[in-house]
Amino acid sequence: MNDSIRFILNGEDVTLGNVRPTETLLDFLRLKRRLTGTKEGCAEGDCGACTVLVGRLIDGKLFYESVNACIRFIGSLHATHVVTIEHLAAKDGALHPVQQAMVDCHGSQCGFCTPGFVMSLYGLWLSNEKPDRAEIEQALQGNLCRCTGYESIVKAAEQVSLQRPSTLFDPLQKTRAEIISRLWAMQASDTISIVSEEGRLIVPHSVDALARVLAAEPTATVIAGSTDVGLWVTKQMQHLNPVVFITHLTELQTITAGEYGIAIGAGVTYTRAFDTIARKIPAFARLITRIGGEQVRNMGTIGGNIANGSPIGDSPPPLIALGAQLTLRSAEGARTIPLEDYFVAYGKQDRKPGEFVESVFVPYPLADAKFAVYKISKRRDEDITAVLGAFYLVLDEAERVTEIRIAYGGMAAIPKRARSVEAELIGKIWNEATIEAARPAFDADFQPLTDWRASADYRQLTAKNLLTRFYLETVGAPAELKRFEEVA
Repeated sequence: MNDSIRFILNGEDVTLGNVRPTETLLDFLRLKRRLTGTKEGCAEGDCGACTVLVGRLIDGKLFYESVNACIRFIGSLHATHVVTIEHLAAKDGALHPVQQAMVDCHGSQCGFCTPGFVMSLYGLWLSNEKPDRAEIEQALQGNLCRCTGYESIVKAAEQVSLQRPSTLFDPLQKTRAEIISRLWAMQASDTISIVSEEGRLIVPHSVDALARVLAAEPTATVIAGSTDVGLWVTKQMQHLNPVVFITHLTELQTITAGEYGIAIGAGVTYTRAFDTIARKIPAFARLITRIGGEQVRNMGTIGGNIANGSPIGDSPPPLIALGAQLTLRSAEGARTIPLEDYFVAYGKQDRKPGEFVESVFVPYPLADAKFAVYKISKRRDEDITAVLGAFYLVLDEAERVTEIRIAYGGMAAIPKRARSVEAELIGKIWNEATIEAARPAFDADFQPLTDWRASADYRQLTAKNLLTRFYLETVGAPAELKRFEEVA
């Protein structure tokens, strides 16, 4: 086995042989490298002050994505290129155009959040030559400014998109071929295992190796995007040992749109999945744009969102409504189950010792099916769900319900079907009277809790109202829907 993590930090090769299992990139940058332009604001992936870029090879091509350094672990960085704010300016001190645009447009006020905004805008500048206003705002979803300087920051993004001279110095464009070569040379041919005073860190070199590791270490914590596990460490101060990182496993990062549905590897991030899902299941894609900020979507994986079994995970309800199938893998082989059967009870999933989530298969909605997803949260962007409802409906020629699947998050200890409600709807004419008659059945399906996101009464009423909203949308009643939304 190898005994060190290797990556590129700005322009320098880094080799680390003594790494704590849950050492964050933010702590490494600030405490060990004194690269203090990367700030700690929230330590939970919300504010974006710690934003850096991480480049990695995908199908032989180099892609850079903005990530939250506060919840990104060093163990996930093998064979990547980490870029911080200190790397942007030229050696003579000339600012990069993204930085200069922030100066010209007065995009910085107190300045604490500014490096994170610059790095998010730099990531956008690298990937999109002519972003529109909506794309700029989406790129900045994961960055918060307490001085309310958003308009000037958006203007900076608009300005810099117009200034891309061919003679421009850009550290990543200039060195792209060299970085690709160096990253290829770092690819691991064997599993990495590092033992420190605080525990063991494992980076398996293949899916087969992952299966063998988990057979030997069935209680290990498997980390993909760390958008949830990161908070176990930074907020709950949990001690995790051993830890197994799978971010780099390309075998888990495939997404294939086939004849009957989409096969999504467990390591596919929301960002990588978005285009395929948007083409085939647009209602699901619209939900993805509301999951965290850009940094979280660049790190978080659909497989990870399923695996941790959270009752407020955003992707399970729509996947359940679509009839998704989950494939679990271990050293003994693979098995496939309906996704809804994976969730057993709070904190308990149908995953045997040594098993891990390998992929999920999402069937396409039938041509005449109606499918919708609604997320209710306190703010539109970058917020955790209070209630999420997903609806899948098929009617016959007489407008009678022949198939209905309704799944909710935030209403129970697990993502859960509304089976009593479904039973009230199946075989009935799809009309307002049917919907009204089915609403009381929610009380048999759900007894939600009260927490700081919503009260139990609010959740129950909202769940019922989302069914009514779905009905109004399916029958094309915009005036009625507008009145309903004003009341709700």
